[in-house]
Amino acid sequence: MEIKEIVHRIENVMAHYDLSPATFADKIGVQRSSISHLLKGRNKPSLDFVLKVKTAFPYININWLIFGQGNLVDDEHQEKEKTMSSPSPTKRLDAVALNEKEINRIVIFYTDGTFKSHKEV
Repeated sequence: MEIKEIVHRIENVMAHYDLSPATFADKIGVQRSSISHLLKGRNKPSLDFVLKVKTAFPYININWLIFGQGNLVDDEHQEKEKTMSSPSPTKRLDAVALNEKEINRIVIFYTDGTFKSHKEV
């Protein structure tokens, strides 16, 4: 098992989900500096780190992540992930509702410094 290859696969996970290193760190619950050190080769990914990736991204093929065997996403979950990766606005709002939060107001900022505020009535 080559550590550089695991780090490269972690970069592939970030690219697959279109995440910056900082967002990826937040998503898996590690310090942002941990990702930076990992990507620069200063640190090696621990088992705890790999498990956090698997927990945050349950469809990741753990054999692929550790050993490079198979595909990035488990074969049985590829279709399900495609459906989940592009939710409709309604599904996104449902996800917000599941967290027991309600949208109070949406503000759109324009490049000319103006904005529009939309509040549900």
